Formats: sequence, C-alpha cells, structure tokens
Amino acid sequence: MPVNLPNLLTWLRILLIPVFLVVFYFPDTWLSGRDKNLTATLLFAVAALTDWLDGYLARSLNQTSAFGAFLDPVADKLMVAAALILLVGLGRLDAPIAVIIIGREIAISALREWMAKIGKSKSVAVNFLGKLKTASQMAAILLLLYHGLLFGVIDTQKLGTWLIYVAAVLTLWSMAYYLKIAMPLLRGKTD
Repeated sequence: MPVNLPNLLTWLRILLIPVFLVVFYFPDTWLSGRDKNLTATLLFAVAALTDWLDGYLARSLNQTSAFGAFLDPVADKLMVAAALILLVGLGRLDAPIAVIIIGREIAISALREWMAKIGKSKSVAVNFLGKLKTASQMAAILLLLYHGLLFGVIDTQKLGTWLIYVAAVLTLWSMAYYLKIAMPLLRGKTD
C-alpha cells in the first residue's frame, strides 16, 4: 500500500464511518437530538469532501495507485451503506430505497470487477449519470441526517426524501445502463 496523502484521506473517510454512527448512541445528556443530527451531518460532510479531495490530489500530485483505485470506491460504498442503514434505523428512510441503492452498489461493483478481469473495465467506467446519482445521493443523505429546518424554512426531511427517491431512480437507470453495456460480454459475445 503506497502511503501518500490521497490514500490517507481515503483511510480517514473509512475511520469517520463509525464516528458519525456512534454519535447517535451518545446519551442525550451529552448531545441533544438536534446536536446529534448536526454533528453526524458535519462528520458525513467531511467524509464526503475527502472523497472529492483524495481523487483531486491523486491526479494533481500524480499519486494515483492501484491500491488507491481499489480502496476509494470501497470507502465510498461503506460510507453510503452505513448512512443508509442508520437512516432506516432512525425511521428517516424507507428500507426498500436503501436496499435498491446498496444492492445496486454491490451488483455494479461485482460487474466492474468482472469486467476488469476480462480487460473491459473502461466500458463500465463512471459516467455523468453515475456522478449525478452520487451527487443526489450525497445531498439527500446530508439532508436526512440533518433532519430539521434549514435556515428556518427548508424542511430537510422532505427535501432529503425527495432527493433520495431521485437518487434511487438514477441508481436503477445507471444500473440498467451498465448492464446494457455489459450484456454482450455476459452472453459471451465479444464483437
């Protein structure tokens, strides 16, 4: 494992997962419900920012590595899955939405791994649709973690719920897109 700043930021993102989860288990005498929401939101936001920052630094400092390329998406999926499961447990997200998003991440990760083994990983590289899905998903998770009025007028639960449904539709759409690309290879046709 190359020790460089981008990889350290990825490890930081992984280490922040239990930290933002455990916040909700603090006694109310330590943190009020509102403070738990705000703290978890800020920790998740920091973790999400490290996702962008580690990729940017890896490219700009020419510190990309096979290990970093492996670990970065694993960290992302762990972070999102943990947040979605937490939100279901808190009653802020419907379980079927979490299953759709987490299931897609597992299926597409497996597809990408298989495509890489046969030398076709570029055909299922992240595209604009995937980036849009991720942006919608991250914004929704932040809003659902916050779970209150933003600027005294924006109901983050309603907006976050709307965005997570958009993310779920984009999740299914992008999965269909990747499967369509991979289908000829899955059927054994390589022309």
